Amino acid sequence: MGNPNAKLKLVEYGSLACPHCREFEATGYKPLVQRYVRTGRASYEFRNLLLNAPDIAVSLLAHCAGPAQFFPMAQAVYASQPQWFDRVEKISAEQQAELDKMPDPQRIARLGELAGFPQIAARFGITPVRARQCLTDQKGLERLLNGTKAAEDAGVAHTPTFFINGKMTDALTWEQLEPLLKKASGG
Repeated sequence: MGNPNAKLKLVEYGSLACPHCREFEATGYKPLVQRYVRTGRASYEFRNLLLNAPDIAVSLLAHCAGPAQFFPMAQAVYASQPQWFDRVEKISAEQQAELDKMPDPQRIARLGELAGFPQIAARFGITPVRARQCLTDQKGLERLLNGTKAAEDAGVAHTPTFFINGKMTDALTWEQLEPLLKKASGG
């Protein structure tokens, strides 16, 4: 997102299933976009660091929505995170046994359905048929898994993790990140 030629390049390794990332989205996303991205001072890239099966399912759908819808859908996913966390936690023993018997693509799709992710995706133009295709997309899954491996290989061990111009920061919150952005952008 933003000016690809910006002096300041921010990369966030995050998870759509991470409460800390949800907190950053709630407090830092809007000022980041308004003060840095829309002004042309910075480009911003979100890279997935997958944490769990629900994260895989919702990330597949968010990427399936396309670049123009990724960030709006991510906002909706974060906003509804407590509700879908609750649905996932309340999966019955019978449902879990059913999930355990499924191959990975089917398990991811079914878990996404139980969490209600296709309903969120529908708000961003993804039909139920397309949602099922996205949830079972092996190439999409491989891209996400490869991205997570690359992040781990680069030393990313938690979410969110921010890189400014290729250098990992210690910032976890907007309050910690913004001074680093100001410094890197020259004020």
